[in-house]
Amino acid sequence: MNLFNAQITNWQNWSDVYQSIDAFSSLVEHILKKENLPIAKLQNLTPGTNAVFKVGSYVIKIYAPFESGIDQTVDLQTELFAMKRVNELGISAPKMIAFGYVEDKYRFAYMIIEYISGLDFTEAVKTMTNEEKINFGQKLRMVTDNMNVNCDPFNSIDVINDKERCRRWDKYPEKFKSERLVYLKSYDFGEKVFVHGDLCGDNILLTPKKELYIIDFADAVLAPIIYEHALIAVELFEFDLALLYGYFRNYSIHELIEMSFNGLLIHAFGGSIVEQRIGRPSEFQSLDDLREALKHKYKSKICFDINKT
Repeated sequence: MNLFNAQITNWQNWSDVYQSIDAFSSLVEHILKKENLPIAKLQNLTPGTNAVFKVGSYVIKIYAPFESGIDQTVDLQTELFAMKRVNELGISAPKMIAFGYVEDKYRFAYMIIEYISGLDFTEAVKTMTNEEKINFGQKLRMVTDNMNVNCDPFNSIDVINDKERCRRWDKYPEKFKSERLVYLKSYDFGEKVFVHGDLCGDNILLTPKKELYIIDFADAVLAPIIYEHALIAVELFEFDLALLYGYFRNYSIHELIEMSFNGLLIHAFGGSIVEQRIGRPSEFQSLDDLREALKHKYKSKICFDINKT
């Protein structure tokens, strides 16, 4: 059909073109006609791994083809399952409109969801009062409590034992990495539940009516609940007292430290989050160093026990 004319032979080729409106316009128009949806101009959205555009009242995601060097099969299956699941549970997430494949120069998988107009949390939090932060934390906790429940397996990912998911710890000292592996084998992290897996600021939207929506379920996985909670506390909230109080109201400082410590150790993004929010990899010669750094972070923000407030 010659709808997509760019050359994709490796990841760099895909990276050079996946945000290009010109490159994808014909392909997107074909998909919209195929799904009996109105044609509209493409607009860029926050870049990620795949091509994502706003088109009228919808968002279309076109997954990187096999020729890019990345097999998107698991990501696609995961996101399709996760979107269907959260829609059925009534979670505040966009509705899935359509999904399918187009055989063109390359085989493109796509997904179309409703567009939610709002500010992402990263921007919205900049003008929040402490009271608004507490309310946001409470709302988010209600959403995640409804979402983080038992679920049948939907992909083959093992968050604790999959060695491929440890890459972000590669730059840490050998003693730390060795202790981490021993710890993972001996510690009971609890039962696995459905988690979003990447509740960062870009993946939470606040509408003008202050409604909270969660987007982008490509990293959904079965994992201990601390997998979700640690990322929320350290990455999303950045140890902010009011946000922590709203979400973790019944936690003591000790519980916050241990939850974050264990959750980060098993999280696919854990090594990067520690580096960005807590300290340089070279500072962590042992697991005790990480626990002490977390203790310092929390105590510098929280001068009292949340559980007694």
